[in-house]
Amino acid sequence: MKKHWFLQLVAVFLLALLVACGGDDETGGDDTGSDNSSNDNGTEESTDSGDEEQKRHAFVFKNTGNPYGEKQMEGFETAINETGGEAILRAPDQPTVEGQIQIIEELIAQQVDSISVAANDYDGLQPVLTKAMNQGIKVLSADSAVNGDSRMVHINQADPEAIGRTLVQAVTEMMENEGQFAILSATSQASNQNLWIEWMETELENEEYADVELVEVAYGDDLRDKSVSETEALLQSYPELKAIVAPTTVGIAAASKVITDKGLQGEVLVTGLGLPSEMAEYISNGVSPWMYLWNPIDVGYLTGYAANALAEEEITGEAGESFEAGDLEGSFEVTESDDGTEILLGEPFQFDPDNIDEWKDVY
Repeated sequence: MKKHWFLQLVAVFLLALLVACGGDDETGGDDTGSDNSSNDNGTEESTDSGDEEQKRHAFVFKNTGNPYGEKQMEGFETAINETGGEAILRAPDQPTVEGQIQIIEELIAQQVDSISVAANDYDGLQPVLTKAMNQGIKVLSADSAVNGDSRMVHINQADPEAIGRTLVQAVTEMMENEGQFAILSATSQASNQNLWIEWMETELENEEYADVELVEVAYGDDLRDKSVSETEALLQSYPELKAIVAPTTVGIAAASKVITDKGLQGEVLVTGLGLPSEMAEYISNGVSPWMYLWNPIDVGYLTGYAANALAEEEITGEAGESFEAGDLEGSFEVTESDDGTEILLGEPFQFDPDNIDEWKDVY
C-alpha cells in the first residue's frame, strides 16, 4: 500500500515538472519586449524556424519631411517585405550628423541585421558605423555616401561624373553658352552633392565654356524655407544671373517657386535634379526647360535587396560580386569606386515638356 502511494506521488511530481518546463518554452522564448500577441504561433513553429528568424533591416534617411527621402524609403520597405524581412525606417528631424548618430546608436542596441544610411556627413558617421559593423551588423550607404571605411558597399544612383557633366551641359545650353549661373546645393557636407559639384567644375574647365561664369555655390540644407531664402539672396546678389542649377529635389522646387512667384519666367532658368510630381508645374510654365533624376523608389528598392544580400551572405561588398534585385532588370555588380565599392542603379533620366505628364503621377 505504501509503495502504491509512493508511485502515485512520484507520478504527480513528474507531471508537474513537465508542465513547468512546457510553460517556460511558451513564455521564455521571446526576450524582445514585444507583447503576448507575438507568441500566437506557438512554440513548435518558433523551434522549427529558429535559423529562419525574420531579419530586420533599417534605413536612415537625412531628415523627415523630405519627399525624395520618403520615396526612397518606400522602395526600401517594398524590397525588404519581398525578401521576408522587417523594414525599420528612421530619420532625424533636421539633416544633422548628430541626429543620425543617435538613431544609429539606437539601432545598434536593437541588434538589427543591417543599417543603410543616406548620410548627412561623409566622415562624421565613421565611429558609430564602425561600431555597428564590429557587432556584426551589415552597413551600407545609399544616395549620399559615407567613406569607404564606414561601410561595406555604397548604392549609387548613377555615375557621379555623368551627373556633374550633364548638369553643366544642360545649363550652358539653356544659357546659350554665355552668362552667370549659380548652384543651389543641399548641405555643405553632403558627399554626393559635393562630388557632383566637383565634376561640374571640372566640366567648366573646357574652353567651350569660356564665357560662362559660376558665381556661387549656395547651400539650402535640403530645407524648403532655407532654400527659398538662398534663392532670393542669389537673385539679389547677382542681378545678371541667368540660371540656377540645384542638384537637390528640395532646392530645385524651392528655386523654381521663387522665380515663378517673382514673375521671372524666361529670365532666370532652373535645372538640376527634381521630382516630376513637384516640378511638372515649373516645366510647364518654362521656368525649368528640363531637369533630371532617377527613380528614388528604385534607389531604395535596390538598397533593400543589397542589404538582404549582405545579411544572407550572398555578397560581402567585394568588387566583382553580383546579385539580382527583385523587379529591377538584370543583375547588379559590385564595382570599385574612388573610395571602397559601389553598386550603380543607372544613368540620369531627362524630364521635359514631352514626357513630364506621364511621370508626374508616378513620383
